[in-house]
Amino acid sequence: MKWNKIWTVGLLAFTLAVTAGCGNKETEGTPTAEPAQQEAKAPEQTALKTTYPLKLKDATGEEVTFDKAPAKIVSLAPSETEALYAIGMDKEIVGVTDFDDYPEAVKSKPKMGGMKVNAEAIVAAQPDVVFVAGLTDAETIKNLRGLKIKVFQFNPKTIDAVVQDIETYGQITDHQTEAKKVTDQMKKELQQVTDAVKSVSNEQKKKVYIEFSPGYTVGKGEFMDEMISLAGGVNVAGDLTGWQQINEENIIKANPDVILYAKSVVDENNKTLADIIKARSGWNAIKAIKDNRIVGLDDNLLSRPGPRVTQGLIEVAKAIYPDLVK
Repeated sequence: MKWNKIWTVGLLAFTLAVTAGCGNKETEGTPTAEPAQQEAKAPEQTALKTTYPLKLKDATGEEVTFDKAPAKIVSLAPSETEALYAIGMDKEIVGVTDFDDYPEAVKSKPKMGGMKVNAEAIVAAQPDVVFVAGLTDAETIKNLRGLKIKVFQFNPKTIDAVVQDIETYGQITDHQTEAKKVTDQMKKELQQVTDAVKSVSNEQKKKVYIEFSPGYTVGKGEFMDEMISLAGGVNVAGDLTGWQQINEENIIKANPDVILYAKSVVDENNKTLADIIKARSGWNAIKAIKDNRIVGLDDNLLSRPGPRVTQGLIEVAKAIYPDLVK
């Protein structure tokens, strides 16, 4: 079984189990600075230099204090690893997950486990902080904190929140200048898409169905749903919330114009999602299938809320409106 499928199934299992309960509404998603820190970020005071001690709340609502920039970091999610690499933290990373594959240099980093975290390896790495994403369950975070390990969780649900999280990484690591370069590029890519599809009227918007794991689609409350909206499309599963098992008849009735799928995901019989989708009874009547508008996308760009998420947005927009987005 390929790691892509394992990672996807883990993502779905986590989302279906704990999406509703990872912190209160004030703290869920993007970590927030204390008022004093927010004031320090005002334009007239900003020098792109972090002042320590720095106190921030993470996605669990936990207040975490950084006395200095962390010199040894463990990342327990590929999205967090990508963000750290993007702002120049290669040397500081002392551990990553079994699933990390980008950039290439990450493959030589010490491994800290996969869906099940290797706590002993993390303790041995002696990190100043462990960064985790929404996929890491509350019990694992509690256990690591019980071992006196500093843990900071990110759990963004929108592209704006991803941008803010990378800004937070810049704050924590005193790499604010590097983080700004990354977020400026992300904002530019976001603007590229919104400008390209702004002429699409509500009546012209394409209906889109997305399948990221066999039999599952995504509704509102997740950034993949937002991607479709930002790209000028309408998610046919937009009446659902989070990751949900599909109702095949409902998808036929919705009759999407475009079907998107994760191109590297395969089932136990080595069938791609495209194979599975086309073989479903009655789905040959769907407009997207009749018009051959079934588009496979890089699942890492779709699934990882990191610095490449806006590149994923561009690919989604190209798939929906190839004549508008180049």
